[in-house]
Amino acid sequence: MIYTVTLNPSIDYIVRLDKVLIGSVNRMDSDDKFAGGKGINVSRVLKRLGIDNKATGFIGGFTGKFITDTLEEEGISSHFVEVEDDTRINVKIKADSETEINGPGPDISSLKLEELKSILASLTADDTVVFAGSSPKNLGNTIYKDLIGLTRKTGAQVVCDFEGQTLLDSLEFEPLLVKPNNHELGDIFGMKLESLDEIEKYARQILDKGAQHVIISMAGDGALLVTQEGAYFAKPIKGNVKNSVGAGDSMVAGFTGEFVKSKDAVKAFKRGVACGTATTFSDDLATAEFIKETYEKVEVEKR
Repeated sequence: MIYTVTLNPSIDYIVRLDKVLIGSVNRMDSDDKFAGGKGINVSRVLKRLGIDNKATGFIGGFTGKFITDTLEEEGISSHFVEVEDDTRINVKIKADSETEINGPGPDISSLKLEELKSILASLTADDTVVFAGSSPKNLGNTIYKDLIGLTRKTGAQVVCDFEGQTLLDSLEFEPLLVKPNNHELGDIFGMKLESLDEIEKYARQILDKGAQHVIISMAGDGALLVTQEGAYFAKPIKGNVKNSVGAGDSMVAGFTGEFVKSKDAVKAFKRGVACGTATTFSDDLATAEFIKETYEKVEVEKR
């Protein structure tokens, strides 16, 4: 079973209007509300690929119920730890430029944290767990070291979608996959990476530190998979960019779902690129039909 862990989920409230006038009343043209959070996005895309999975993390209040109701409607099972405070709302304003206002999320008590640890401690070597996104403020991202370490003791594989120090901290647990973008990779090493050769060089350093597979996403410039066996470049696909939110999560879902099934890293990479690209060209997370259509356009070449 694939599990997704979202420590600080959200309702993503998407607001669309032509232009935001600061200090004035603004009237939106349209809006949408989605169950959000990186791990939850992974769960939703996995389900669209026909892959059963279970979402966990912390949830609370009427906003949390919206998320669990949404997952239930989409046929996604969940086992969240319920907390007293409301799950956060993140406002994403799509106007002449994109603006995000993200809530801080609830405080998590030590008792509730132990409940989540108990869930993770019950997993087995047949499971794969996706850890993604930020943690509630009172826990801090360092909590991931405890949770990932606990998970790995069960024999389960872990996928870690973080950036910066949190990503580096995860490498001692030999994650199945990490997926920084080219800018995040450069920031880790204090470098500005401008060529594929440079990106591959520093991705290999991430591999040397413990990761089993490294995907570097490069937005409109394609993506790079680096493994012990070789490096593989996915050519960019042209299209109308509609949505940067969830594209990386979709890529993680595609790779993880396919790899758990086939153990073929290149095939999994191709699936991940298809999912990420399809979401980029969609208003919400990509549909199964659009992912299938996009998959046929993915070209991967060994470097």
